[in-house]
Amino acid sequence: MSHFINNNFEDVLINRHSVRHFDPKVKISRDELQTMISEAITAPSACNLQPWRFVIVDTVEGKEKLASFFMKFNKPQLETSSAIVFVFGDTQAYKSYRDLWNKAYEDGRITAEKRDEVLKTFLPLYEAASYEGLIHDAKTNSSLAAMQFMLVARGHGYETNAIQGYNAKVAAETLGLNPERYVPNMAIAIGKPDPNNLPSEIKSTRYTTEDVCQFL
Repeated sequence: MSHFINNNFEDVLINRHSVRHFDPKVKISRDELQTMISEAITAPSACNLQPWRFVIVDTVEGKEKLASFFMKFNKPQLETSSAIVFVFGDTQAYKSYRDLWNKAYEDGRITAEKRDEVLKTFLPLYEAASYEGLIHDAKTNSSLAAMQFMLVARGHGYETNAIQGYNAKVAAETLGLNPERYVPNMAIAIGKPDPNNLPSEIKSTRYTTEDVCQFL
């Protein structure tokens, strides 16, 4: 059974826009939030590492924690959204990599030979990587899941706002995560737009394809 109320991909993609003022009366159930996360994490990741972690903040107490390190210009999203989904990159995801592929083998999805080939090829790369390299990998790949979550949200009939205006140095620890392991990527406000404070119909200016791409 589909959870999407909007299956028009063109509309989901092209008409997505950032909302800063949400309808505070609209609540999203935790079941639906978890469903959206499960759909978002079908996103690709390098070597299928899946180095992401989500902290869903939907309580007054949780939002007060966010307010302690969010920049003031993000106050409207923080106060009015149904929830803030904070996306972190997991620099130690590779430590569970062997378990992931062993389960794939135990479930009969791959052969033992394929499992061993994958582990032999990719696991040493992460075990030998620098911390800076692990941060780059975790943030790059968790960005794919974050963008997918925003599109999934539109499929469920909601709008979002991606937020990076916060003190990244304290984000993980304030939200109860190990700051050495989890690196903040972005926070995503989600909800229904405030009908009394709708965004302007004027589209934001975009660079042309000639400005941003080239052929070789």
